[in-house]
Amino acid sequence: MKIELSNNKVYYNNGTSVEEIHPFWLRERANGEKFLDEKTQQRLFDPTSLSVDVGIKNAKIKNEVLEINFNDGVNSKLNINSIAQEFSKKDNVISSIAKIKWDSNLKNIKNFDYKTDLSESKEMYDVLTTFYKYGFVIIKMVPTENNYLVKFANSIGSVRRTNFGEHFNVKSKPSPNDLAYTPLPLAPHTDNPYRNPVPCIQILHCIVNEVNGGSSTLVDGYNVTETLKKENPDFYNILTQVKVRFKFIDKDVILEDWSELIKLDEYKNFKQVRFSPRLDFVPILEKKELDLYYRARKKLSDLYNSEKFRIQFKLEQGDLLMMDNYRLLHGRTEFDINEGNRFLQGCYIDFDSTEGKLRHIKRKFNL
Repeated sequence: MKIELSNNKVYYNNGTSVEEIHPFWLRERANGEKFLDEKTQQRLFDPTSLSVDVGIKNAKIKNEVLEINFNDGVNSKLNINSIAQEFSKKDNVISSIAKIKWDSNLKNIKNFDYKTDLSESKEMYDVLTTFYKYGFVIIKMVPTENNYLVKFANSIGSVRRTNFGEHFNVKSKPSPNDLAYTPLPLAPHTDNPYRNPVPCIQILHCIVNEVNGGSSTLVDGYNVTETLKKENPDFYNILTQVKVRFKFIDKDVILEDWSELIKLDEYKNFKQVRFSPRLDFVPILEKKELDLYYRARKKLSDLYNSEKFRIQFKLEQGDLLMMDNYRLLHGRTEFDINEGNRFLQGCYIDFDSTEGKLRHIKRKFNL
């Protein structure tokens, strides 16, 4: 990728084609203290009030800086690498962190120890890149008093409040409105598939865990669906095309949303899984299509529940698990409430929290 000049016109050369960059596109990126607020980098001018017929009087490139004099009297200096990066149309901070597919063979993933300044430390960059690579990260020795979970979550971004509250307590209780609040085993699932939008990230903080059972389980939905795509393309295709209705009901609220079990982005790449068989309702389709759909869903469920793709571990007091609710499925093994207390607290944050924190730490330490 290269920025080039010819006859006072600016061109973008990606190696296969050359395209002129519109002068107005460059003009509205005018920088310096006259045009941008130093702290927020917000414009001090309204580009929609400018004439779209603005042109370039002269331009030159020196030391990777494009110097432009526009015909409205404005002079600007732009870094050519920054211009080229915009043409890639990708967030190079987040998208450059490649997902690492994993299964039951995943061993010795790095854990992190909590410290009071973790959220503003260089180590937070490692915490968040680990999260993006694997879809989860564990931080140990997080204080367990006074709903510290919420303080931790807000140190990264902002807690996403739901009808379960700012945070929720995961322990056995009478007349629960969710199976999470029982000692029963929980099969691999994603949380809140009935919401629009679905909470992106779930954080679970272990306050006490005195039982032998109640181990946490995780499954990499990205790896499972990519495996299905390779081995059963017909199953994969129908699960990426048919939207099912997810529904949650309790005495105070009814929540519904429609989605594919495997959601793809605009480029047909993996974006999200939603899976909670106790909460989904398949629409009426032709019998032949439903035959295929039900076999595909059964295969997907078998993969999610197989030992091949599952890791299992026990959260100890103070352990905090942050996991990608768009990528991972989580569950737990059964436990006996007569053995002792098992008490976890949970909350949700969204991707703008981790993305914003990662960009901030990268800028702060010039990483």
